[in-house]
Amino acid sequence: MKTLREWFEEYSVSHQNMTNKKIHYVCVPLIFFSVVGMIMSIPSKLLIPLDKIHPILGNWGFIAMILVSLFYFKLSFSMGIKMFMFTFICLVVNYWLSLLLAVFWFSLSVFVIGWIGQFYGHKIEGKKPSFLKDLQFLLIGPAWVIHSVFNGK
Repeated sequence: MKTLREWFEEYSVSHQNMTNKKIHYVCVPLIFFSVVGMIMSIPSKLLIPLDKIHPILGNWGFIAMILVSLFYFKLSFSMGIKMFMFTFICLVVNYWLSLLLAVFWFSLSVFVIGWIGQFYGHKIEGKKPSFLKDLQFLLIGPAWVIHSVFNGK
């Protein structure tokens, strides 16, 4: 398995243009957030015991957060912590939104807008998105953004 540094180096190859980077700093978290919202929207009758503890725990978004966090923790403990915190924030905000609106349709709209931005950024960059080479880059992108934000890059 590649190290986190190796993933970031490979991801960075198609993310050199500053405009593309800025677009990614906005769109990648929005896409991640929207995916959490869409996953949370999946009916979760199997998770009723967890729902009784708190509704955030009783949905597929929480289960997905645990599984995705294992990927990040395997790469790096500190990145695992950062991504766990970011994912948990996404869960909480999506939960609050679900009390106000149809979170699936909101998330789908954010998802589409985020991907339009991503593809526009790659058009500016002149390089294909990394995930076309390896789908794992769909999980590396959010970690790369978090890493860049925490390290001021």
